[in-house]
Amino acid sequence: MTIALRTLNTAEPGFRATFTELLDRAQELDAKVESVVREVIGAVRTRGDAALLDYTARFDRWTPASATALEIPQALLAQAAQKIPAEQRAALEQAAARVRRYHDRQKIDSWSYTETDGTLLGQQVTALDRVGLYVPGGKAAYPSSVLMNAIPAKVAGVAELIMVVPTPDGQLNELVLAAAHIAGVDRAFRIGGAQAVAALAYGTDSVPQVDKIVGPGNIYVATAKRMVFGQVDIDMIAGPSEIVVVCDGKTDAAWVAMDLFSQAEHDEDAQSILISPDAGFLAKVKAEMERLLQDMPRAAIIRASLEGRGALIAVRDLDEAATLVNEIAPEHLELSIEEPLVLAKKIRHAGAIFLGRYTAEAVGDYCAGPNHVLPTSGTARFSSPLGVYDFQKRTSLIQCSPQGASDLGKVASVLAHGEGLTAHARSAEYRIK
Repeated sequence: MTIALRTLNTAEPGFRATFTELLDRAQELDAKVESVVREVIGAVRTRGDAALLDYTARFDRWTPASATALEIPQALLAQAAQKIPAEQRAALEQAAARVRRYHDRQKIDSWSYTETDGTLLGQQVTALDRVGLYVPGGKAAYPSSVLMNAIPAKVAGVAELIMVVPTPDGQLNELVLAAAHIAGVDRAFRIGGAQAVAALAYGTDSVPQVDKIVGPGNIYVATAKRMVFGQVDIDMIAGPSEIVVVCDGKTDAAWVAMDLFSQAEHDEDAQSILISPDAGFLAKVKAEMERLLQDMPRAAIIRASLEGRGALIAVRDLDEAATLVNEIAPEHLELSIEEPLVLAKKIRHAGAIFLGRYTAEAVGDYCAGPNHVLPTSGTARFSSPLGVYDFQKRTSLIQCSPQGASDLGKVASVLAHGEGLTAHARSAEYRIK
């Protein structure tokens, strides 16, 4: 069955205009969604647990006996880890171990140095006290999201990690609970949506207030995170999933087709782009996509994604491919070529780079080790993957010696007078010898 997929060529007139249109990621804020979220946040701030109970009955279609019923006991998390099939438990444990090992290398330590006059300068690194983790619920289970958000927080030294997860019709997802147990989640609550974000940001009698909220969610969750930013920190406002594959034409076309599907199946707004200097290979991949699509359970979503935002792009060479990649700044980038490390040195903007023909983006989603929470919508130009550093704070240290206070005081005095701040100047001058 034919897929109406854009095929572009950088050598053809009009390419630039079409490429610019392809990268148009303008996301209009939905006024109706904003209004609903603002109302929900206000209700949770003023009515606390009572609002959480009302919204849980309304949106998740089950009625807790009391606010205490919203919390999931630790015993249930541990029980879930034992109840799931042994194969799933082993996979979660292996993935967790790899993610933990990778993130252990990201820890930042405090440091200081002493200048010749005896003045000490440095930086003290401390972990956040409490972090909230939002885990989507409903039709799909996302245990991988639990691992990727919880483990770096615990590696950083976060004292208390609070997980919230919606439970439609009151149903708990055993795989998510098992992942929470394995990742070290400290407390878990059966709440979701904007109300869960509000509870984490402002606290209720039952749900503790946190310092930062991480984790993906629907448009209501994303809008709520945007609105509470400043009251708490957030990880990012995530857009639709993206993948760019750069291939020299020598990888199995079916592999590449399925790699493109792996992101297209997320939702209709996901973006999958293949770039190659081999126009014949682009045609082969398209043929494989049309053949393979028939057996995909999420075929309708994949088709809508590919036809709406996907593209096959023919370039002059791999250097031109790198130029386009840097303009796209994709969330996921596969370099399915002979010498991927050489080309990787030319990539400045990408969330994660998957090197070589044998590295499927999917392994990064689940178990390779690096975090799968990545910048989207071109924000890889200035953002990084979620990591341990997102759960640590840095505090400056300054300790002047008597001589340092005198020397620095003279400089500070001149600058403070120049700014018209007399008290600043005199405060420094008092310590001048």
